[in-house]
Amino acid sequence: MNTDNTKAQMRKGILEYCILGILSRSSAYAVDIINELRKAEVIVVEGTLYPLLTRLKNAGLLSYRWEESPQGPPRKYYELTSPGRSYLAELDQAWAELVASVNELRGKK
Repeated sequence: MNTDNTKAQMRKGILEYCILGILSRSSAYAVDIINELRKAEVIVVEGTLYPLLTRLKNAGLLSYRWEESPQGPPRKYYELTSPGRSYLAELDQAWAELVASVNELRGKK
């Protein structure tokens, strides 16, 4: 059985968490977010990222600002809002609980 589909579904499930984690360190341009995700092998395409960023912004978890770019049009930089930081803290706790549960089920304490 090929594991590629299962691994893709796992990455898709944690994509929002990973994006919020990246933005918790500093504001970022969408291309920078994509590059970090690719570097970490959480592969994503722009067509997946932009709707997710918009959804997170509409939920009040992210804000953005425009900055002039020396190489073309202005760039939109995303950053976590205060509610976004609180939401990320909840996800951190949920992630720790999930990892502990999976480790227990696998017999790894």
